[in-house]
Amino acid sequence: MTNARGFAALTAKSPLQPWQFSRRFLGIYDLKIEIHYSGICHSDIHQAREEWGSAIFPMVPGHEIAGIVSEIGNSVSKFKVGDRVGVGVFVDSCRNCANCRSGDENYCEKNMTATYNDRERDGLTPTYGGYSNNIVVDENYVVSIPANLALSGVAPLLCAGITLYSPMKFWKVRPGMKVAIIGLGGLGHMGLKIAKAMGAHVTVLSHSENKKDDAYQMGADDFYATISPEVFKGLKGKFDLILNTVSAEHDINLYLNTLSLNGTLVILGLPGKPFSVNAGVLLGARRSMAGSTIGGMRDLQEMINFCGENNILSEVEIIDPEYINQAFTRTVASDVRYRFVIDASKF
Repeated sequence: MTNARGFAALTAKSPLQPWQFSRRFLGIYDLKIEIHYSGICHSDIHQAREEWGSAIFPMVPGHEIAGIVSEIGNSVSKFKVGDRVGVGVFVDSCRNCANCRSGDENYCEKNMTATYNDRERDGLTPTYGGYSNNIVVDENYVVSIPANLALSGVAPLLCAGITLYSPMKFWKVRPGMKVAIIGLGGLGHMGLKIAKAMGAHVTVLSHSENKKDDAYQMGADDFYATISPEVFKGLKGKFDLILNTVSAEHDINLYLNTLSLNGTLVILGLPGKPFSVNAGVLLGARRSMAGSTIGGMRDLQEMINFCGENNILSEVEIIDPEYINQAFTRTVASDVRYRFVIDASKF
């Protein structure tokens, strides 16, 4: 077994605390990765607080992992010791279903194996995430990180980056396309940067003016504060694609009405209650409402390469492990610009 140190929630809703544990044995196709940085995703908080249903404890959260390969199994062919690598939201899948074979492992028909709060394919061994000094992962579920990208800013790309890149690829974002990003948080700011690099005309729709300067600094073409419904009157039929990163409750019909003919609004955040959709808003311009979650391994590597070519990184605040609980509190309060990243060398 591989010894590891990290921070864990020992029970539901308990503060995270230092915890020593064992990783699984290094298999012939496995990499042992020395974690350098681990991003804090809002989903880590939901799961550590058991807000999304029954969870597995002790829990070591973290699925935005960037580090260096420190050991390899005897049959590993894709990586070598010293390589810069990343691990995202899942670490395995059935590999045999149609979705896995097509490169959409995140939609595995037998469920992907989540990086934490899950069990390995044996149904017994718990998975532990990136709030730790190391991790053991099959080489097929690891991506290579370009040399020009700082690992600290790469870590959030493994979840936030792919969550925005995947739908942009699917809906074929291209130069001149009018794309709107709802919310400029950990997800939204990555959407802004990636859409701009793809050549789109990018508009940020935020609930207040607080992040207006940040939006323009990151490349936004337009910015609108949506606190007043009056704003939407001037936006009717404006956007080809809207990426909705907001989890808080809001009137989705106001945004659907800003879609152009054949436009699509993609849900990326998880709202607390189901949306109430006015069918007439969809029918009036052949509009669509869809959903998307992360991406498969092919798209994950493609996204990392795209970010390397365009020098795209997440805006991060690097913290020591002892600050994780405060970071959770601040994340819930939207008091971070734009992603907390843990310095894993301090575990």
